[in-house]
Amino acid sequence: MTSRSSNPPGPGRRAVELSAFTGEVAAELEIPDLETEVARLTDPSAAVETLHWGRNYLYRAVLETAAGPRDAPVDVVVKQFRTQGRLDALRRRLRGSKAALSWQMAWRFLDAGLPTAPPLLWLESKRPQGPSFFITAYLKGVTEARYLLRAANEGRLEEDFPQIDFPGFLERLGQLLRRMHEAQIWHRDLSIGNVLLAPVGNVPDPVVPELYIVDLNRARGGRKLTSSERARDLCRLALFRPEHQEALLRAYWGREPHGYERRLYRFYHRGFLRKIETKKQIRGGLRSFRELFKVRRPHAHIPQAPEGASARDKIVWDHLSDQPHQHASRLEKLLVRATDLGGHLESAATVALAVPRIGIRYRRLKRQLPEPWSGALEDHPSLGVPSPAPVLGELGIGLRPYPENPEALLAAIDDLGARSALLRLHPWQDEHDAEEELARELAGRGIELSFSLPQNRQLVKDPERWQASIEELAERFLPFGRTFQIGQAINRSKWGVWNPREYVELADRAAEVLRARGDVQLLGPAVIDFEYHATAAMLNLRRLKMSFDAVAALLYVDRRGAPENLQAGLDTVGKVVLLKAIAETAKKSSGRCWITEVNWPLWEGPHSPAGKDVSVDEESQADYLVRYALLALGTGMVERVFWWQLVARGYGLATPAEDGLRRRPSFQAMATLLRELRGAGILGPLTAAEPARLYLFQRQGFEDPAKGLTVVGWSTGEAVAVRPEALAGRSFQRVVERDGGESSLPDSGELRLTASPRYFHLAD
Repeated sequence: MTSRSSNPPGPGRRAVELSAFTGEVAAELEIPDLETEVARLTDPSAAVETLHWGRNYLYRAVLETAAGPRDAPVDVVVKQFRTQGRLDALRRRLRGSKAALSWQMAWRFLDAGLPTAPPLLWLESKRPQGPSFFITAYLKGVTEARYLLRAANEGRLEEDFPQIDFPGFLERLGQLLRRMHEAQIWHRDLSIGNVLLAPVGNVPDPVVPELYIVDLNRARGGRKLTSSERARDLCRLALFRPEHQEALLRAYWGREPHGYERRLYRFYHRGFLRKIETKKQIRGGLRSFRELFKVRRPHAHIPQAPEGASARDKIVWDHLSDQPHQHASRLEKLLVRATDLGGHLESAATVALAVPRIGIRYRRLKRQLPEPWSGALEDHPSLGVPSPAPVLGELGIGLRPYPENPEALLAAIDDLGARSALLRLHPWQDEHDAEEELARELAGRGIELSFSLPQNRQLVKDPERWQASIEELAERFLPFGRTFQIGQAINRSKWGVWNPREYVELADRAAEVLRARGDVQLLGPAVIDFEYHATAAMLNLRRLKMSFDAVAALLYVDRRGAPENLQAGLDTVGKVVLLKAIAETAKKSSGRCWITEVNWPLWEGPHSPAGKDVSVDEESQADYLVRYALLALGTGMVERVFWWQLVARGYGLATPAEDGLRRRPSFQAMATLLRELRGAGILGPLTAAEPARLYLFQRQGFEDPAKGLTVVGWSTGEAVAVRPEALAGRSFQRVVERDGGESSLPDSGELRLTASPRYFHLAD
């Protein structure tokens, strides 16, 4: 059967036939090298900004036209549609791809004089399971109608949108939708996110914004709409107040709606709300069952698994999130685990034998943590200690080379102020010149370098090659640093390790090579997330010959949200104490601990290393970075914490931008933390009722116990004002915000706390 997307292009369009794609382009658009530009634009690494991350991925990019991107940049929106399974592929074959449908309907909109984002290009992969792309001009400054309607439903229009004439908006919206239906277009997905408001700027009186309708791939056209179809479009708009619904219907019909028209709208509106609620309940109840058997649907940019690969080998590299991707389903992974049952039982027995001594040590370490102080500051038992233990001097940064702009990377490192860096090397690579040059630059700046040596599946299967790679890397990088982490996320099969035996061979071979080079420090086993049973098993496994100089953990807590949140009854502090207890009681450890990787992923689509459910906004990321570092390092039980990494789109402190690097709030937050508290001694928490958190530090260089004192505080909930007894009568020298700016001095003894940590420097 012939696909709709194979029809001849209409007026104003011309056909596109490329090596990997077919499609059409707007006739007036001149692109010098269409093949190269399409390849670049359809790779999400071209994204300047993530606009939507859901079933499909929308991102803003810059299209290179005949005049060149610097002379005449064209901001575009790229909507990537994934072909998810055979049913999707069949629909695409019969009706055309979603991108083709969006393209055809966008031109129908323009022909009818209806406002939508100007269509520029649509592309369809020649692979049946490949993605399709719909590319339009970028509508700068637009706002989704969802926010306006949400404010209207909650009675906050004057507060949130004083510049919008809401009755006029409803009238314009109703008239626009009537014009759309009269043009024989049935949208079929008219949600409040698909109606966009043009910016109105600062105006003295409320105005009616221009409107755009987008997301057209479900739309149908070419015949007169029934009353039922009209009502099914209108009912999707989230208008819950009767007066707003009536205003929309009057504007739509140009008169008072007839009784049957009103009843039909309300019938469909109630049904639509019930449908949404029912879907949520069904999806929630079946989620666990579906997760076990579903086939993973990777982002479109991720390569397919090697043809004929076994379940153990369905691993490919995701260049956007800078980590491997596992194509094997949960059921396939479960079957592999069953095959390796003997090794897992050995690990379980090892953990069971270690649990009693770990528990005893954990309880002792918990008692060593300072209790919240409630007395007068001058009576604090820790004041006057000659050399308080440093706590934040070893907050470091994880790195990879940034070949696109190495000068910007080095400038960011200088401005960040970190004195410790963890450079990840990839032993499977043939070339390491960029890493060596970066290591040389960092060492020349006096930054203490450590190196991470991750594995992949090919190296796990070929330990001889792994050993040869470690020998080469040791020769090249030992002049710049003598600390090496052996392995990466060994409890995640996507990193290539399926059972303890595989990691043991890698670790012993690497240790043999590195120890032969003299005085080196070896870290491991680099278990990721709060899965300390894997750490305890490996550190006590008899078959492991080598011993670690410090335990390395990739202690992510993002799935719990804030670092103070509990998991199995433990917050970040409790998890750090447990890590220390495991390290101090292990047979293959010296008892020291490092956290070599942590971050909070951002809402940036496939650039994010984790799913949507655990991603946060940039402000939360900055807050959590500071709070995590204070909580973890403040225990005194981990020597270093490294944020992964400095430059990355989905999680880094800085992100690539058109003019170099954009430094996120988390960059400024880390720089401020290092500047304000580097080398400070923690004197412990101060008593404060939840949600307030207060910690007292004495900065370096102050021998007088009453000087150099700083209180860092934040709230884990709503903003609060607290007045700790310990600060009674003490004035403040200055107050520093999370990002380094100074704010007005508070009333004596009163601290105003929000989710963003603040530094209250007490007067000497």
